[in-house]
Amino acid sequence: MKPDAKIATITLNPAIDQTIVIPNFSMGSVNRVQDLRYDAGGKGVNVAAFLADYGLPVTATGFLGQENPHLFEHFFKQKKITDRFVRIDGSTRTGIKIIDKVKEETTDINFPGHKPMPEDVESLFKIIDELCTECRWLVIAGSIPLGLPADIYKEIIVFITQKGGQVALDASGEGFREAVTAAPALVKPNIDELQELCGHSLNTQVEVIHAARRLIDQGLKTVVVSMGEKGALFVDKAEVIRAIPPKVQVKSTVGAGDAMLSGMVAGKIENKSLKECARLATAFSIVAVTHIGAGLPPAKSLDSIECQIQLDEIKN
Repeated sequence: MKPDAKIATITLNPAIDQTIVIPNFSMGSVNRVQDLRYDAGGKGVNVAAFLADYGLPVTATGFLGQENPHLFEHFFKQKKITDRFVRIDGSTRTGIKIIDKVKEETTDINFPGHKPMPEDVESLFKIIDELCTECRWLVIAGSIPLGLPADIYKEIIVFITQKGGQVALDASGEGFREAVTAAPALVKPNIDELQELCGHSLNTQVEVIHAARRLIDQGLKTVVVSMGEKGALFVDKAEVIRAIPPKVQVKSTVGAGDAMLSGMVAGKIENKSLKECARLATAFSIVAVTHIGAGLPPAKSLDSIECQIQLDEIKN
């Protein structure tokens, strides 16, 4: 373990994930539940869980409703994640995920969450200021709560980079559009999010690479574009790597992007090459789609998954 390997995750809009398993789920019909579970969720919380399971010291911050923090507190204790969340008035939102294992589909129903007050935001920035002295990487992930401006991520990124920290970002929509102008070190959009950012469809691999390259030209260091079954593209100033995962039985797509981002940050912490980061990040994402809930298997199992990943270096 490197002494400077501490990581912090920032989740402004966490959620309690209510996962409902319904075989052959049908809209507008009576459906019978096969299984039900509740998990502490939110993209940054998931990232923290993957990194903690990998063996890295992680601190998680953001906003939690003070009326129902217990599931999160238990989860953080179990995973040995340091809890620096700001408690705000109200309850943390619920996110409903309906998993159909037969059709291999996941339906998400997301609630908006409570609005943090100005004093809550001020408290969060004080915590981030402290974390910048401890952490080499800070990960911002997930949606922005109602009531906060679309440029809040941009503001946080500028604050962190001025303190000398490196930021990894996974966001979407206007928040993502604003945030990339602050040049975070690493972003991980999926193909739909990248197309939305560009304002047009990306129909070929070359077009996706060019879009990623444009972000690199704006000052970003690494861009990872996840493309589902087609794998992912890992782009920096010098290289383009395509990672193709093996065929696996998909149990849930929830958290796959969070897992990939976690693997990338873990690889960066360990000073791996882009190709090695791509292999590790893809292995993390395979774990996510073959299990329900955020977490990693023992190291030997992860090694066996990495061996099955095809990596292609794309010349450009």
